[in-house]
Amino acid sequence: MSAKPSDILLVEDDDNDVFLIQRAFGRLNLPHSLQVVMNGEEAINYLEGKAPYNDLERYPIPALILLDLKLPRKSGLEVLAWIRQQPQLKRLLVVVLTASRETPDINKAYDIGANSYLVKPVNFHDFLEMIRTLDLYWLIFNEKPLV
Repeated sequence: MSAKPSDILLVEDDDNDVFLIQRAFGRLNLPHSLQVVMNGEEAINYLEGKAPYNDLERYPIPALILLDLKLPRKSGLEVLAWIRQQPQLKRLLVVVLTASRETPDINKAYDIGANSYLVKPVNFHDFLEMIRTLDLYWLIFNEKPLV
């Protein structure tokens, strides 16, 4: 079983976490295109197609967003709330991928409309398994809504 290549938007401000996620995708030979933005404002600009993200061929609307919560400029929760208010984007699959295990963060993310909430594992092997499972569930088995 192989995944059809999908566009994924990673919204993550920690360079080490970006590297680990890119490394996991590479190690697992996932066929997906991984776009990275480093803060909440960039995420919104990307999704609105504002410069420098106005080339839809290069910066397509993603099939899945991996969203950290603790971001500069606009938090992940603010980005998620904004996405859910946009008629053309409200069905985007958004998986919160964060270090926070705080109950208020988890509840707020689901209240706003997160599709899933994952806590980043510390161990790289566990992280690989999480990314493999994420790929299988969200990008292979899951029936995606039309955006």
